[in-house]
Amino acid sequence: MVDKSEKFSWLVRVGYFSRAILYTVTGLVALTSASRVAEGTAGVFQAIEDFPAGTAILWTMVLGLFGYALFRFCSPLFDIENEGSDAKGWGKRIGHAGSAIGHIALSGSAFKFATDSGSSGGGAQEAASGVLGVEFGGLLLGLLGLAFFAAAAAQAKKGITGEFMNRISSAAPDPTRWLGGAGYLARAVVFGVIGVSLLNAGWFGGGSDQVKTIGDAVASLADDGIWFTLVAIGLLLFGLFSLVLARYRIIPDLGAEGKVPKFRAT
Repeated sequence: MVDKSEKFSWLVRVGYFSRAILYTVTGLVALTSASRVAEGTAGVFQAIEDFPAGTAILWTMVLGLFGYALFRFCSPLFDIENEGSDAKGWGKRIGHAGSAIGHIALSGSAFKFATDSGSSGGGAQEAASGVLGVEFGGLLLGLLGLAFFAAAAAQAKKGITGEFMNRISSAAPDPTRWLGGAGYLARAVVFGVIGVSLLNAGWFGGGSDQVKTIGDAVASLADDGIWFTLVAIGLLLFGLFSLVLARYRIIPDLGAEGKVPKFRAT
């Protein structure tokens, strides 16, 4: 019988596998297809849909990206990875919350393409429009933008220090450190762009059409020459790194009540 913790572990690993597909295709599209990169996230999911068994891959991503988002939400709610409750720990946990929200939006986009209703690719903008329509919605979007800035800072630190290796099995391939380092630095840039878009939408009157997801953020860098190319290569490498994580990431154990008392480091 598969226990709760093992089911959770498999769901998280499917999430990392889905993230691997997303970032690998994003990097490849950015490097090889000017027309599709201009479409942002919609172009990325359209490329996946065109793969053999593309619809099945999209459904896997719907489940995986949603599962990964739940995993990240466990950080601010339950401190699932034992980050702590001091300022530094909460900074990381809030960054995880921003990542979770972003991956829910991506899961929703994958769902739209899997059901042949995603040609517009405007899921994030539609969600932001709904948030702006409620009282204090602009404040919430701005705070989410700050969460993405916190996440961007955490990504950059991981890329520079290599601290992410502490939660990867020692059996992982040798290139894991530099794959992750390059990938995290590229993702820091992307998260920063997303954070700016949310601040513009929420606090500076830019409107919901300013909100960007991963593909849209990469597309916005298309006129930046070598920086665009470096970010695209970095995201491709992050996709390969995520594939390594799908196999070798150390996943926290669920406790009896669905929470994690401490991180499992063995």
